[in-house]
Amino acid sequence: MTIYLLIAVGINILMFLPAFIIKTDKFTDISYALTFIVLTWTAWIVNPVSAQSTLIAAMLTAWALRLGIFLRVRIGKMEKDKRFDGIRGSFPKFLGFWIFQGISVWIVMIPALWFISKNSDEVCFAGVLIWAAGLLVETIADTQKFRFHLKTENKGKFIRTGLWSTSRHPNYFGEILCWAGVYLYVLPALSGTEVLWTLAGPIYIVIILLFVSGIPTVEKRADEKYGADPDYRDYKERTSMLIPWKKKAAKQAGT
Repeated sequence: MTIYLLIAVGINILMFLPAFIIKTDKFTDISYALTFIVLTWTAWIVNPVSAQSTLIAAMLTAWALRLGIFLRVRIGKMEKDKRFDGIRGSFPKFLGFWIFQGISVWIVMIPALWFISKNSDEVCFAGVLIWAAGLLVETIADTQKFRFHLKTENKGKFIRTGLWSTSRHPNYFGEILCWAGVYLYVLPALSGTEVLWTLAGPIYIVIILLFVSGIPTVEKRADEKYGADPDYRDYKERTSMLIPWKKKAAKQAGT
């Protein structure tokens, strides 16, 4: 497993160098998706091949390609990623982000990489269904938000239609479903302590999205931008943070 960590970090350091030199954010998401793909097919190539390992390799590749293409198109429209304002010009801080990104990919992929290396034919196909549902939710949510912000009449507005009417972060919910599905798929092949330590993958993505750089960052930016808008405050109060759910009843005047 260590070799995969070194590959993941190596890819990101190599991509960091031109990104830092020309001060661009356009390589970040490409590197993220590429790292998933390279680790997946490296593991598939160096280990005995089975239909089960090929299926999970295809799942991971589909997820990474979808995300990578979407993020590349989005950054092409945005030109820069606000996450890097303040660190883009700092060699150690910017490098630290890229190294962190490589380590993160490796941790998230631990269940899949371990499964491919075991060459087991024991899988849970219900995991594929959960993964597919997550991919669909994430794709729809990202597309809806992207199209919403492309319309000039929506400039300065926040999205609250489609999946975003039932969840403030449906894209993150879909991503969590994807990795939960991957873990469930490989679970029958895991034995003893493997069941526990490979949980690091799905647990890590949940922690990152719910408590670190996912929801907290997005919510903070939204609060700063729309916090004075009563419609936004109402939307935030009665809309689920993560899991798409029927909206709570709006408050009645005088109650």
